[in-house]
Amino acid sequence: MKNYIYKLILFVCISIPYGIAAQTGGGASYLFLDLANDARLSSFGMPATSIYDDDINMAITNPSLINANMNNALSLSYNNYFGTHLGFASYSRDFNKIGTFVGTMQYINYGKFKYADEMGIVSGDFSANEIAAVIGWGRQLSDNWSIGANFKMIYSGLESYNSFAVAVDVAGTYRIPEKNFDMSLIVRNGGVELFSYASERSRLPFEIDYAMSVGFQHLPFRFMLLLHDLQKWNLIYDDPTLTSRTIDPNTGEPIGRTAAAIFGDNLIRHVTIGGEFTIAKIICLRFGYNFQRRQELRLSTTHAGLSGFSFGIGLDIYKFQIGYSHAIYSVAGATNCLTIKTNLSDWIK
Repeated sequence: MKNYIYKLILFVCISIPYGIAAQTGGGASYLFLDLANDARLSSFGMPATSIYDDDINMAITNPSLINANMNNALSLSYNNYFGTHLGFASYSRDFNKIGTFVGTMQYINYGKFKYADEMGIVSGDFSANEIAAVIGWGRQLSDNWSIGANFKMIYSGLESYNSFAVAVDVAGTYRIPEKNFDMSLIVRNGGVELFSYASERSRLPFEIDYAMSVGFQHLPFRFMLLLHDLQKWNLIYDDPTLTSRTIDPNTGEPIGRTAAAIFGDNLIRHVTIGGEFTIAKIICLRFGYNFQRRQELRLSTTHAGLSGFSFGIGLDIYKFQIGYSHAIYSVAGATNCLTIKTNLSDWIK
């Protein structure tokens, strides 16, 4: 067991140099890599989780969940993300002692844009899209430990400008099957931009996450917790234009928050929680709450409403698993995602 633990720690830690290298340069690019790739994850409001089952869609953000139960699984997803179109297609194959592999194509289309000069004269249209080809591998080391890795080739095309990057994810999961408990450490999007739009390379959306999920013996419910962006403590953007800031009546200057308030705000922004109820093994009701999303996208002049909340449902119909999610980002709108999964082995006599 100790050898497995040492290998797991080494496997996760070797990705850190990639992440550090990715932090140099300009602002982050390829942010579409952080968008939920299926209805289940979108229902939880989180980009990654630690649910160890046969769901192939968990693999693209946590490769240590890749296992032999996903063999011959096929999944297709579509996400209508505020006018842009996201598509995902995944297929998995198990190779016994070598491990299990998952291939995924991730695509986002930003739509059509108008060419116009400084006078507003339109001269045509252009498009923008980004694609990621992902090869994932996972292997179970023992009854309690599993590891995995993703290799990503990423292309971005905006009008006549193109860029290309490579990235890796590495992850390890510890399980207690008899207690229905899983937890994972995930290092995502560590890599480098090989060809950039300009002379200065952009960094990738590097991230370190801790995910935990636990089921209950006498209740068909699973609770999920995600602590994200652990590589960076301060996630607060202090907007000086907010009208809700308290003003000192004597000086007319904004009153700063206390250190305790800032600490608490930062802490809560790293947390996302979710849950899943299973009814008669054929219906799943899902929900999630993303604290950072609510804090950043709430409007200071109106009530926050259900910003940061997300909901979804999963149905097991014949040989298909169908999922739908509705994620509320702000009072301005929400996203909708549809996922259809099946296992090709079920169709072969």
